[in-house]
Amino acid sequence: MFLIRTLHKWFGLVLGLQMLLWSVSGAMMALLDHHRVSGEGSLREAAPVMLPAQTLPLSQAAAAVGEPVLRLRLKPLGQGHVYEATTPSGVKLLDALTGAPVTIDAAKAGALAAAAFAGPEGVASIRRVEKHDVESRTAQLPAWRVEFADKEKTTLFMSAASGEMVLLRNDTWRLWDVFWMIHIMDYTKRESFNHPLIVTVGTGVTWLALSGMILLFRSFRRQDFAYVLDPIDRLREGRSKG
Repeated sequence: MFLIRTLHKWFGLVLGLQMLLWSVSGAMMALLDHHRVSGEGSLREAAPVMLPAQTLPLSQAAAAVGEPVLRLRLKPLGQGHVYEATTPSGVKLLDALTGAPVTIDAAKAGALAAAAFAGPEGVASIRRVEKHDVESRTAQLPAWRVEFADKEKTTLFMSAASGEMVLLRNDTWRLWDVFWMIHIMDYTKRESFNHPLIVTVGTGVTWLALSGMILLFRSFRRQDFAYVLDPIDRLREGRSKG
């Protein structure tokens, strides 16, 4: 019992700090407005774009791709329409009227992001992202990272292949992500809650709870419950005499 008591004390000291971090990080994630975390209200509703009277026939659009086409669809992009062709080498865009290739460069990505952003602030920076980092870990890359000059530093990730927005980030999400990292104890990728560290700590917390229950029952004596047990004993004695 001495060993259990000693281990429980030191495990409680170490694991208690982590339990405090779990409690604080969980509370903060719950307190942060999920509408602001997800960026709701940062995007304006897309205005309808009139389909041109004549577009390039599908057969000519497919031929203009220059390689086998797995999927071909007509979609609005900016103020016009494009054909989006899915090929074995990736996605290619063609002008719906002429069949000319459409490239999503920095200027095009900035214009598309500005058209999607609901705020009055302008673009603060644009850079191409080709490798995943903490902020862009769930985005389809390559993409253009377009950051705006608003107080939330709203950032839209625009696909370099399709021109579509693939991710939205802001400072509220970045703060939420820090607490998420602390909560799941994944301090590198911030994705997994099944990694060895959290499994080890979770096992330690389980042992801490079990050892605490053992010590709890071993710590109590009958006199601790005398105010409950004594009246019952007197009642039983009265019945036996009667």
